[in-house]
Amino acid sequence: MADAGTNEYPTNELMVARRNEACPNGLPSKSGIYAAKAQGAELWDVEGKRYIDFIAGIGVLNVGHNHPKVMQAARDQMEKVVHTCFGVAQYEPYIELAERLNKLVSEAGGGKSNYKTMFMNTGSEATEHVCKFARRITGRPGLISFEGSFHGRTLLATALTGKSRPYKEGFGPLPGDVYHAPYPHEYKGMSTQGSLACLNHIFETSIHPSDVAAILIEPVQGEGGFVPAPREFLQGLRDICDQHGIMFIADEVQTGFARTGTMFAIEQSGVEPDFLVCAKSIAGGFPLSAVIGKTDLFDQIGPGGMGSTYGGNPVACAAALAVLDVIEEDGLLQRAEEIGAKVESRWNELAQGVGKGVFGDVRRVGAMAAVEMVTDGDPMKPNSDAAAKIQGRARELGLITLTAGKKAQVIRTHVPLVASDAIIDEGLDIFAQATKDVLGG
Repeated sequence: MADAGTNEYPTNELMVARRNEACPNGLPSKSGIYAAKAQGAELWDVEGKRYIDFIAGIGVLNVGHNHPKVMQAARDQMEKVVHTCFGVAQYEPYIELAERLNKLVSEAGGGKSNYKTMFMNTGSEATEHVCKFARRITGRPGLISFEGSFHGRTLLATALTGKSRPYKEGFGPLPGDVYHAPYPHEYKGMSTQGSLACLNHIFETSIHPSDVAAILIEPVQGEGGFVPAPREFLQGLRDICDQHGIMFIADEVQTGFARTGTMFAIEQSGVEPDFLVCAKSIAGGFPLSAVIGKTDLFDQIGPGGMGSTYGGNPVACAAALAVLDVIEEDGLLQRAEEIGAKVESRWNELAQGVGKGVFGDVRRVGAMAAVEMVTDGDPMKPNSDAAAKIQGRARELGLITLTAGKKAQVIRTHVPLVASDAIIDEGLDIFAQATKDVLGG
């Protein structure tokens, strides 16, 4: 690591000045961390300060930073072909990755249907495409998503997202025929039956189900605060979709690839999706996303009705194949459960101690763990201030986390699934110290 202030690695302070001059204000940059190198669950900034990374590129690095098998697969592919555009000259990594994902999604849905896959670059792009396909297949215009959801920042993805600030404010007009139903959240008083009743109310008052092309849902809301959809709710949605000929789309951009203790979160519900979109951890940090759909539906889109210049880049596909190997070989499905249980246990201890009355709901699915900050133990009084201060203090002490939720009142973790117990314990110790520093009086 070079000394601070050298030409090779300037200081964080100098990087802030350069960033402010070169990049728009709207780009997130609150942390002040300028990364120089990373490995596994650790990251070092340009001044040599070490951080334990509990957010992993917002869920992109389930196999950690610079996993050697992923990096080697990428290097090997770069020696062969870097780009052709799949529409011009096809290549095996794209096809092999599609084959493996088709099998995984079919197994997640109980093996009842066959699937096909196309690749793109980002989660937003996958969302845009899948909604376009649903409209084409059904001949209907309407799309329904949920309050608190996040589906991306492109125009239609922004319309689908269930939070106005900062994603929608001032960016209209947004695409029409998009409706939002309440997402079930027992902690906040919205039951499965209540949410399904509200959906039926939308059918009665805003759009008839015969005009709805698709219902798009995150099985576990990500930016909404790591809120899991109950099994009975997802099954109820599936029944409604079947009754009315509506496409059921699972947005697994943040939940996919072992994060929840299963390859995809939807398989824990026993629900078979018509389409599934994924990105983030699919390729260990290389840009890649996918739309995976039932064969009989996907093949209704004719030649030329889909495509992407960079989508399914050979290097990204090779990396993704290595990610799937690592998940299987290293037992990361089980490891996700172990990590999540460890985080949950420590946070529950804090909730009963120094965090009492501030640490509200501690929840997790697999390794997707979150704690909701509240005031005086009241679920309806979000405590964004406590969340921001604990996150900031943890960062000062060398731990990277992020907030989520409608009011940024939730602290969440995306611990790399390859992290050792020692690293995780060290990170949790830092989090506990940060909590004591902020709340300990």
